[in-house]
Amino acid sequence: MNDAVGAWQARGHMLETEWGEIFCVDIPGPGNQPPALVLHGFPSSSFDWHLVVDHLAAERRVVLFDDLGFGLSDKPDLPYTMRLQADVTEAVAAAHDLDRVVLVSHDMGDTVGGELLARSMEGALDFQVVGRLLTNGSIYIDMAHLTAGQQLLLSLPDERLAPGLVGPEGYRAGLADTCAPAHRPDDAELDAQWELQSHAGGELLLPRLIRYVEERRREERRFTGAIEAHPSPLAVLWGTEDPVAVVEMVDVLHRARPDALVARLDGVGHYPMIEVPELFAAEAAALLRRVS
Repeated sequence: MNDAVGAWQARGHMLETEWGEIFCVDIPGPGNQPPALVLHGFPSSSFDWHLVVDHLAAERRVVLFDDLGFGLSDKPDLPYTMRLQADVTEAVAAAHDLDRVVLVSHDMGDTVGGELLARSMEGALDFQVVGRLLTNGSIYIDMAHLTAGQQLLLSLPDERLAPGLVGPEGYRAGLADTCAPAHRPDDAELDAQWELQSHAGGELLLPRLIRYVEERRREERRFTGAIEAHPSPLAVLWGTEDPVAVVEMVDVLHRARPDALVARLDGVGHYPMIEVPELFAAEAAALLRRVS
């Protein structure tokens, strides 16, 4: 096992849910700030935050988890929807006694967050969202520049792949290419990302997991509408060189929410918490203080 993956796994625990076991990490922090509930993106896991989470936990409790089908969580062969992942999120929050949270989201996590916010506005969410930090994700899907790999996965049937069709080289290269060239992850980070993706055959589920893009396209007004309209304070932290979730999305969101706090990380790509962890952690902590 990769050393960093082993260290991350040792910090967590498995939570039994009706859908399977969910890997969770619960890092204590000072009790005077609402805890952060962190939602990761596709195709990775909560490990994305391993370089920054201790900095965030210096000011508040931080709870992270791997969505069903991702990372160290169970990987049943079933349709993966944002409503399912939002249900999993609610189960994680309940198990950790979270009643008031600051929602921190990245990539697909922005969409899971959108579903949670929609439920909140409907009075159907079991916890209160008191603030938000949104990072690079395709919140306006028609503006997204999907990668060749993403388009290939979307062209496949929504079913488990045969073994051997996805390998480490292509996966590592695809993830690295979403980062800015100046901040490309090193081999150890890419090895860890592949190990978590391929855990328990997770790479075979990629055509199922990516269906969230189609769901986002069908229900963008529900997800992005809630991101725009939810009354909780909103902060946005975005890498400007993201080749997928392009920075122009921030301008559109800011027009819809002119009260949002916006910080741009110049020369940084889609994974700012991996590419520039110290800068990202400092900016994220400062924004979180202002929205909570």
